[in-house]
Amino acid sequence: MRFSAVSPYNAVAKASLPEKIVIYDSTLRDGEQMPGVHFTLEQKISIARKLDAVGVHQIEAGFPAVSEAEKDAVKKIASLGLGADVLCLSRALKQDIDAAIECDVDMVLLIIATSDLHLRYKLKMTREQVLDKAVQAVEYAHAHGLKASMSSEDSTRSDMSFMAEMLSKCEQAGAARLGITDTLGCGGPEAIHYIISKMNEKSKLPLSAHLHNDFGLATINSISALGAGAEAIATTVGGIGERAGNVSLEQFVMALKHLYKRDVGIKTEGLTDLTRLVFESAKLPLPANQPWVGPNAFSHESGIHVAAVLSCPMTYECVNPEEVGNRRRLVLGKHSGTHIVKSRLDEKGVSASQEQICDIVRAIKRAGEEHGRVSDEEFWTIVKDVTGRPELNPDCLEKKG
Repeated sequence: MRFSAVSPYNAVAKASLPEKIVIYDSTLRDGEQMPGVHFTLEQKISIARKLDAVGVHQIEAGFPAVSEAEKDAVKKIASLGLGADVLCLSRALKQDIDAAIECDVDMVLLIIATSDLHLRYKLKMTREQVLDKAVQAVEYAHAHGLKASMSSEDSTRSDMSFMAEMLSKCEQAGAARLGITDTLGCGGPEAIHYIISKMNEKSKLPLSAHLHNDFGLATINSISALGAGAEAIATTVGGIGERAGNVSLEQFVMALKHLYKRDVGIKTEGLTDLTRLVFESAKLPLPANQPWVGPNAFSHESGIHVAAVLSCPMTYECVNPEEVGNRRRLVLGKHSGTHIVKSRLDEKGVSASQEQICDIVRAIKRAGEEHGRVSDEEFWTIVKDVTGRPELNPDCLEKKG
């Protein structure tokens, strides 16, 4: 009998996703804007190479106008000869665009705010001034042979008619792509779908979405954006970024692949190594429960669960851990049962009576209640004490079979 890895009730047939889906990863730009995070030049190059190796389509390498060092990093990444397109961020300012031109990137991501809140308190500009500035920026980039995408910042709090007018004028000025941003992550999937749908009705250009995770909705919002006609989605590795972060690359890719049956060409077996590289470079602890790539993503302690997993991993794993470069962990603790103890003993060819196995389980439970997880070393100490066999040492035991 064949079993499905995912729910048979997933509405795959109802998910009308575009034929082309582009992932443009912003780990090196928005990811680095996470407070306290700084990547060295060498780390940025390593991360860019790894993103390219797993098949990310576009890499947002940075924001050249920030500093000379940032511009140098973007320029070096653009010169690596990667398979991925290299992008960079730019405000709608001539000096920013000049910096992007110097970097020889494949596309510049222009951005200007369209919400009245941002216009009044940040830009201190009128709507007419914003329109002029946006159009001039696109025209300037276009005139210098630089492909330009124009995005509205704070789209989910913007007046729809004004935002649509700005993007339409930029399309006429020569933009290659248009984008919306949920800058504060305050839009739900219905709002994102509505905005993208309306923009899609008014434009013939590809649309992008840059979505934040303040309400924990970034991943589902990205699917909603695709369903409404967006083509390009911004991600970051592990979802890192400002405040609550962004769309997580690995969550987005795996949701597309398994829930919506859309393989976008990402080599998922490299996702765990990529995430570890980014988190180590950022000096961030990788959350144990990080979906797909965290150490607990395929860990099992409960006795009932472990017994089932030993019989058939699919009982508590909808995807093999190897698919994302992770591994299965059967953990000892207060929830453990006899199956994991028998399995551990069998692996080393160690025999024990049923009574001894029960005593080992009781000792493991006591230890688990005292300090949580029981290490392999502590397990074998318990086995030696219960069986009265001081010679037992996992390093000296040959694996059975």
